[in-house]
This record gives sequence, structure tokens and C-alpha cells, in this order.
Amino acid sequence: MTGRGYTVRGAAIGDTAVAPMVAELTAEYTRRYGADVAAREMAGYPASDFAAPHGGVLLLEEAGRTVAGGAFRRMDAGTAEFKRIWTAAAHRRRGHGRRIVAALEGEAAARGYRRAYLTTGPAQPEAVALYLRLGYALLDSEGTSPDGSRDYYAFAKPLPG
Repeated sequence: MTGRGYTVRGAAIGDTAVAPMVAELTAEYTRRYGADVAAREMAGYPASDFAAPHGGVLLLEEAGRTVAGGAFRRMDAGTAEFKRIWTAAAHRRRGHGRRIVAALEGEAAARGYRRAYLTTGPAQPEAVALYLRLGYALLDSEGTSPDGSRDYYAFAKPLPG
């Protein structure tokens, strides 16, 4: 996928071009949720989850630099779970988040998934707003504590195809 000034390409989770995404996500999760939560989240899924044929990693590059990215993994036979959706801090508010989510949706649909599922934390209101703008439905049945507070927000969206 190529657009004005950017290219989206597939990568392996261990690819050196993925390193900025992982490092910046870890730092951001640490700032927003603390080191323990960040470490658990970033180590919570084996690299094989994000490998073909059931998963993948996509990077959005401008002038050869990784500026956004995301990954998906198999949740069930019809559902891809999107993870690691990220835009570099210096490149935000330029539509890259929307572009990488669209690319993830397209790739997941091409792999036969019919539904996308994703979660985000309560300290990421900009992510909540993005997913709602992109047509994701908030799953009220998930992520709410007995006291009514949000542990996380879960979203789902049918994929084309």
C-alpha cells in the first residue's frame, strides 16, 4: 500500500524497523500505566502470534523511516485481534493512525478474517476517539470493573469481504 509520501509494508516482529515501534510503545505504556503493566503487555504475546499465516506486522514508512505501525494476531477463526497500534510522537495528528488501522483491516480481511477486535486502556482517550471515528463499536460487556470504572475499552468492527 502506497500513498502520498508514505508506504505500508509487512515486517516480522523481530525486524529492526519494528524496534522503534516496540521501544516507543513500551515507553508510552510505562508513562501512562507504570512499568509493571507495560512489561506485562509487551511480553504478553509470543512473536509467533504475529507471524503468517494467522498474524502480521505492518509498518508505515515515510522517507524510509518507520513512523507508524501495528500488528494483528488470530483471536479465533473469524476474528483478528489488532495490537501494537502506534504512531511516532513526532508524526501524530497527520492521519497515520487511520492509515495503519485501514492497512491492518485490509490485510486481516485478505487473510480471511471477518471481524477486527482491539482493546485500549483508559489512559488513552485519543485511541478511544480514533477507533470510534473509524467505525469500531464499543463492547460495553467487556472491560468494566464491578465499581463501574473502566479497566480497558474493547472494540469490534466487521471487516470487508
